[in-house]
Amino acid sequence: MSISSAGSNSRVRILLALPLTLLAASASAKDVVTYGQNPADLIAHLDRLVAAYPDVIVGYDDTALILNNGVRLPLSDGRTDKTPDELLDEPDIGDMFAFPYPADAPAGQPPRDFDPGRIRVEPLFRALYGDCQKEEMWSRMRSIAWVPAHGGGTVSITTMNGADKALEAVSQELDKLPKAFGKYLVPLGGTYNCRLIAGTSRMSMHAYGAAIDLNTKYSAYWRWQKPGADGLYKWTNQIPPEIVAIFEKHGFVWGGRWYHFDTMHFEYRPELVVPTK
Repeated sequence: MSISSAGSNSRVRILLALPLTLLAASASAKDVVTYGQNPADLIAHLDRLVAAYPDVIVGYDDTALILNNGVRLPLSDGRTDKTPDELLDEPDIGDMFAFPYPADAPAGQPPRDFDPGRIRVEPLFRALYGDCQKEEMWSRMRSIAWVPAHGGGTVSITTMNGADKALEAVSQELDKLPKAFGKYLVPLGGTYNCRLIAGTSRMSMHAYGAAIDLNTKYSAYWRWQKPGADGLYKWTNQIPPEIVAIFEKHGFVWGGRWYHFDTMHFEYRPELVVPTK
């Protein structure tokens, strides 16, 4: 193990020396795909985590992500046989990177269960943003102008980790789009809301004040559909790529890139968005 400085603020980053294997998704005779093996590029993902959230994440070693309060979150729980549901409900840090986020890629039908960004380790996100169930959020929220040229009013967003500044930059760029784009941006579907994800026991990113939903009138959500005869959900979308590109430029992932699509939804996840252009 080696230790090096993490830049001018002298934060410590502990370098991972453990060899990693490729992300594996094995199929049985019944085509049951399982997950849980750490991706080959886990080190790069961990470096981006540290860079994105330096006030909370100190670094990592061979086995854990290390928070500034001394909490250690396992990189792997040793399981490589997780179902897609278990990947969502029982993730370790490595599982959050099971699917590479395809920033800048053309939008289209994702492969089955391809959900980059839906996998979240809740103890990490509570450390990053606070616990709304303990009423920790309101003092960390800020109201910003939302696309004033389109009559958007104001929205509330967390000030933690620069999310408010990122959304402010998004708003300023969206405001430069032609008037025809305004119908997707106003009225909004919502921002901060202390709630679970529908149909689950997992906290929504809205509960951390780090997500925004666009106009539901022009949105598609997998739970609003029935699967086809093949058991699959058919992706559909009306959100223009110009809007998606602006959000991704500033560190937001888009729910329209998920197999379990939620095209109105954007959440601040700078550790995942690596532009390819």
